[in-house]
Amino acid sequence: MAEKTTSPFCLGKGFTADNFLKVWTHYDADGNGYIEQDELRQFFKELDEQSHGKQPPKQEEEPPQKGGKRATEEEFEAAYKEFIAHHDANADGKIEMKELAEILMPEENFLLLFRSQETLRSSVEFMEAWRKYDTDKSGYIESGELKNFLADVMLKSKQDISDSQLDEYTRVMLELFDRNGDGKLEIKEMARLLPVKENFLMQFQGIDLVEDPLGLAGEERKKVLTRCQFDEVFNHYDKDCSGTIEGDELTGFLKDLLEHEGKDVNADALELESKKLKEICDVNKDNKIQKEELVMLLAPKD
Repeated sequence: MAEKTTSPFCLGKGFTADNFLKVWTHYDADGNGYIEQDELRQFFKELDEQSHGKQPPKQEEEPPQKGGKRATEEEFEAAYKEFIAHHDANADGKIEMKELAEILMPEENFLLLFRSQETLRSSVEFMEAWRKYDTDKSGYIESGELKNFLADVMLKSKQDISDSQLDEYTRVMLELFDRNGDGKLEIKEMARLLPVKENFLMQFQGIDLVEDPLGLAGEERKKVLTRCQFDEVFNHYDKDCSGTIEGDELTGFLKDLLEHEGKDVNADALELESKKLKEICDVNKDNKIQKEELVMLLAPKD
């Protein structure tokens, strides 16, 4: 729960990108990327007070209502539930950054950075974007590269923005999404800024996907893919229908696979697993994975 410090709200005074940053860091007290549970109740309480003006408590005790609750408590609970129902778009009981932006309505251009983010359809699309903006191939999106990404978002929205304002937005977004404070975004941090609709492999929960030549499963497989499920997996990642998985298709597949197996996803891990996969499965050494080569990793049941 957030500490009882001065409220960071300054509603009605031109809510800026910096104001948004202060609110987020104030209420996301555990730094998990959401405002939830006690954090969320405190957020709503202070937002309600700022929006309507804090009323001094009454000195006399009022008789308890039916059920032992005071009317003010019941009204608060009803308003809180209505607030969650209206603003928690994905109904997960938490407020994400994009949802917070819609609640606080910061300055128009900063708000557009959230509204213009279309959820990507697959991890292949994410890896395509990652490769586009990680121009120095360092395995990170650094400040200048993030600025280029945000500039493209604004261009897509057909909004004019000054270079100094873009610098400010870059600084704020970096502080918002850089969880480990190293001044750059790794893959899992960028994935919060540029989310994927779903990890395709997560539909196969309870299934041990790999035969384990990469050392991902760690124990004997109990349940495996059927051949029909294997075909679905291959066709999903073979975006260009070439009959092979390569490039961003391959790294998108490995990103999803690592997440499915509960492994950390970063550029080094993807490079390592890609190298191991090709050593084991790329029989003809064409730097691509054909369907029957992928069988060596996933080993579906006929």
